[in-house]
Amino acid sequence: MKKRLTIFIAAVFAAVSLAGCKNSADASSSLKGLEAPTAVGSEAMGKKQLKTSESFALQTLDPHLDYQGWYTSIYGVTEALFFMKDQSSIEPLLAESAEADGTLWTIRLKKNAVFSNGNPVTSDMVIRNLKAAGEINPRFAYLSGYTYQVMDDKTFTIDTGTVYPTLLNDLASPELAIVDLDSSKDMKSELIATGPFVISSFEPGGTMEVVRNDRYWNGKVKLDGAVFYYMPEADTALMAMQNGEIDCYTSVTSDAAELYQKEPETYHLTTIPATRLQFYILNENRMDSNLRKAVNLTVDADAIETYLNGTVTKTDGPFSPLAPYGKVKKRKPDVKAAKALLEEDGYTLNADGYYEKDGKVLTLNVSYYAARSLDTLAALMQEQLKAAGIQAVLTCEEDPDGTYIATGEFDIALYCMIADKAGDPYYFISCTLAEGAPYNCGGFSNPDVQEKILALEKEPDGEKRAQLADQIIQAAMDEDAFGYVALFNKITVMRNGVTGISENNPFDFYFLNAETDMD
Repeated sequence: MKKRLTIFIAAVFAAVSLAGCKNSADASSSLKGLEAPTAVGSEAMGKKQLKTSESFALQTLDPHLDYQGWYTSIYGVTEALFFMKDQSSIEPLLAESAEADGTLWTIRLKKNAVFSNGNPVTSDMVIRNLKAAGEINPRFAYLSGYTYQVMDDKTFTIDTGTVYPTLLNDLASPELAIVDLDSSKDMKSELIATGPFVISSFEPGGTMEVVRNDRYWNGKVKLDGAVFYYMPEADTALMAMQNGEIDCYTSVTSDAAELYQKEPETYHLTTIPATRLQFYILNENRMDSNLRKAVNLTVDADAIETYLNGTVTKTDGPFSPLAPYGKVKKRKPDVKAAKALLEEDGYTLNADGYYEKDGKVLTLNVSYYAARSLDTLAALMQEQLKAAGIQAVLTCEEDPDGTYIATGEFDIALYCMIADKAGDPYYFISCTLAEGAPYNCGGFSNPDVQEKILALEKEPDGEKRAQLADQIIQAAMDEDAFGYVALFNKITVMRNGVTGISENNPFDFYFLNAETDMD
């Protein structure tokens, strides 16, 4: 079966290429002719210097801009008020505690929290950071509208105006890192923050080097430093790892993982479901309930997981089942039941093995973009739908948000996004299921669900939030408005002796930390 699918998918890709489909802007860039770096191992320097790779070329150090804070967090340089734990829960980091009274939040800071230059982290500086992020990052623009008040050097308040129960989740976002704005004169190239490491060498678009922050406020830092080499090509990282030029990296490909697994005496591999979701939207404006249900009964996530060979983990809903808001269930694939639904709608099989009605073959348009393995997913779904007698035509777009997501011109729309952005379900639900939401573009409208979404927006109790989220997602699944396929795996390889690189944390923006160590 896998061999036949491989041949089939290769043929599909060839056809798409001839049709002129271009790679999505979401696809990774490549750098031709990159050579593996010269080894600068800890043995040669007499220090514990970790060497790793990063596929993103950081151009500026300002953590508040765009998603730059993800990378300064990865480097172990910046920290936020709160921290996302391995099981999608939050705990205080620079903050000591937080209490809400309606719209008013009172936040207390750790008394010993200091920047790498020794300056204390104060309420005034935190407020200035939050306002700065709100001014330059559109995703956090709402911070500019809040009312802040300094109570003392280590206590301040935030009045959100309306009840906003997920504020602490937002304050765990790496883009809301707290930096010394007075000492970081030009954050394009200079950054004074609170993390266990400080930047010693920064090459925009290239190598980043960090060393231990000797003034780190939150315990002993075990490493002397680390080097992050810019390696956009997966094969380059594989070669560097095999040559002993780097010690670890994440975003390991399935082919590389197979090689590492063959050498357990040298490498340790960790694979966990992360937060980036592959899913599809079923267009209720163009497909009746029986047809949508037939599609969901046909798409086999187990087979897709197997074919994608360790890079994804099948999922019932959009969130990890380990999360308190990930307790939903979808129907098991049943092609026979799918065919029965189509025949109930008056379709009959023709000589080519496809269902037709009134002389017209049942044909569905599957729209996708060529990144995050969505091209492979589209081809696999096309083959699975064919087995149920449904003809699927694949349409590749370079910009999904500007084409089929915006216009609704699709029967099945494939998409990939981070579903669990900050340890809470509201973000994904509000983006995909709320009326008028950008990714509720398939005509889903359920008054009971909308009422529950409004309740979720205001509910402060975590257990009740999880229950509401599960009810909302389950209702959409029962209506066959969406299909949730798989969560991308976070695959990390470490040379034996390397430990503590956040390999069990599903969030991509954590890596280097005070506990990171190597033999």
